[in-house]
Amino acid sequence: MHFLKLISRNTLRHKLRTGLTVLGLVVAILAFGMLRTVVDAWYAGAENASSTRLVTRSSISLVFQLPINYQEQIRKIPGVSAISHANWFGGVYITEKNFFPQFAVNEKTYFDLYPEYLIPSAEMNAFRADRKGCVIGRKLADTYGFKVGDTIPLRGTIYPGAWSFTVRAIYDGAEAGTDTSQLFFHWDYLNETLKKTITRRSNHVGVYIIQISDADRAAEISTEIDALFKNSLAETLTETEKAFQLGFVAMTEAIVVAIRIVSFVVIFIILAVMANTMAMTARERIGEYATLKALGFGPRFLTGLIYGESLAIALAGAVIGILLTFPVAHAFSKQVGTLFPVFGVSLETVFMQIAAAIAVGFIAAVMPALRASRVSIVEGLRHIG
Repeated sequence: MHFLKLISRNTLRHKLRTGLTVLGLVVAILAFGMLRTVVDAWYAGAENASSTRLVTRSSISLVFQLPINYQEQIRKIPGVSAISHANWFGGVYITEKNFFPQFAVNEKTYFDLYPEYLIPSAEMNAFRADRKGCVIGRKLADTYGFKVGDTIPLRGTIYPGAWSFTVRAIYDGAEAGTDTSQLFFHWDYLNETLKKTITRRSNHVGVYIIQISDADRAAEISTEIDALFKNSLAETLTETEKAFQLGFVAMTEAIVVAIRIVSFVVIFIILAVMANTMAMTARERIGEYATLKALGFGPRFLTGLIYGESLAIALAGAVIGILLTFPVAHAFSKQVGTLFPVFGVSLETVFMQIAAAIAVGFIAAVMPALRASRVSIVEGLRHIG
């Protein structure tokens, strides 16, 4: 009890110095947590992908589409339990900065493959009955204030023209990691329009989404699908939904690596600050340590005092920094809108923040503790610092 009281008094002896060090730790832990959360958000799509869903696309690039008649051929492959298709639309809502994913989908089959999208049955029926209707996610609705019955105008880029869709349903996510920032509308409506405007692009889809009954057979079924269309005019590449999502992450891998490096640089910088603080503290108390040794206190006691003070400061900064991470992350998520569909502080990030703070507190105390334990009584009492 007296040992803890002594650590507490030592920690608060220089209130300004301790306060500034804690403030630096708060900023560092907060920055570290936010950067790690951004990295998690980058991988959210892949982490929440289903192991029983495959995605078939053109083997050349996503830019090239596949014939609609591939669907029935894929359906006949053993192990395929369901199949649907989708086209990336890429429309612009008012300005380019208002980005959110838009897909033309088969309304009869697509949502059966995504049970994590929770849609009221009445709203789903209204969507299916309206050729120009659309389904949007809860985050998208909250970001732009959309509600059922509103009209969403989009300027086509991949598919030129002015398009408008009426919100008939809003879906929620079954889990916190479910992407609720998307818009879905009828593929039939898109296809009918293309038949009138760009005939050669009609009756084609961007990707096939395939449900399989056994996740362990994903590689085998993928190979069978691709073999079916080998040497055709539109060869395919089939992969798991997770691999498909990671393909998009790979395009910006350099950015993700840079963010990860910066997150650890932040910790290294605060480690240097913390080490300097503890070094100053130890240097000022050489005489006190010598006196304690003269009174019979051993090196372990002195080492414990220094480590205790360093860890107390580090953990104080960590607690405040972690508590601030959640509201800051929430505010950031609101600010970026649908840029990051899933943005939340994970338990893993919190544990990493705690581990980083403990590591900083421990490492910063190593040299001061070593110096204090080795100081001689005579040298310490003669020290002026």
